[in-house]
Amino acid sequence: MPVALYPGTFDPITFGHIDIARRAASIFTKVIAVVAENASKQTTFTADERVALAREAMADVANISVVRYDGLIVNCMREYKATLIIRGLRALSDFDYEFQMAFTNRNMNSSAETVFLMPSADFIYLNSTMVKQIAGLGGDVGAFVPPNVERALHERLKSGAHS
Repeated sequence: MPVALYPGTFDPITFGHIDIARRAASIFTKVIAVVAENASKQTTFTADERVALAREAMADVANISVVRYDGLIVNCMREYKATLIIRGLRALSDFDYEFQMAFTNRNMNSSAETVFLMPSADFIYLNSTMVKQIAGLGGDVGAFVPPNVERALHERLKSGAHS
């Protein structure tokens, strides 16, 4: 069975991300959540913090591992001998970008296939930016992120520090 990569910034990881990872883990033998460093994004958590948060949040799923990777996903695929990229699609607005990215990845690595998964309806609207905005305004984000992430998010936003 193929190894699938699930790349993302995961800043922070949400129940929507976890839902997609779990769905992928029920289909593929091994899923590697790849915490990406994206120089164009200012993140709330460092890459290492995001890896630790994601590992704890998905520790109960044996065939999901979490790694940090700072390069192109097609190079990560080669390193981990993966043939699939998992991407979540929440809405039609996600499709255009994801479609372009899938073709770009396949152009750089002809064996790279992208599998699109839809999240549960409970998470269709959910994104990390919204979670950070709610937490930043003192709102309860417990319905959107696991407890470890909620604690880390409130501590980080209270201190005003960003990576």
